Amino acid sequence: MMQTAPLEFDTDPARLDRDMIHDYLRRDSYWAAGLPREVFERSLAGSLCFGAYVTGKQVGFARMITDQATFAYLADVFVLPDWRGHGISKAMMAYIMAHPGLQNLRRMLLATADAHGLYAQYGFTALSRPERMMERLDQQVYQRLAGQNEPPAAP
Repeated sequence: MMQTAPLEFDTDPARLDRDMIHDYLRRDSYWAAGLPREVFERSLAGSLCFGAYVTGKQVGFARMITDQATFAYLADVFVLPDWRGHGISKAMMAYIMAHPGLQNLRRMLLATADAHGLYAQYGFTALSRPERMMERLDQQVYQRLAGQNEPPAAP
């Protein structure tokens, strides 16, 4: 689809198409496959969320997990497949980086498998001191949680 209508961005949580975002993250993203709805809702509540809209329809999303003073982590960035290739991700990143609550932070982080070129345009680089960074990773957490919500198998 061509972007012919004006592109809008905002941080209004009431405007987010939560069903579309959750569906994309749990079904189509490589980083949040199987994301349970309850975990998704908690993630939005603890984040500064950004929506991208064309004629009122949400076509993109991102969120910053941040204290808006010293640190921010960019997560869950996507543009719907039909809307890719029209500069929406670049415009959304420019909007995010200009947000007043994200100015003068000491550190911003993100993780990406395939969009290094995009993020480099906004000042992101490889870790300056990777030996100082650690992680605690549980790649099966969503699958475990989904299994807990399934009814027991019939005998």
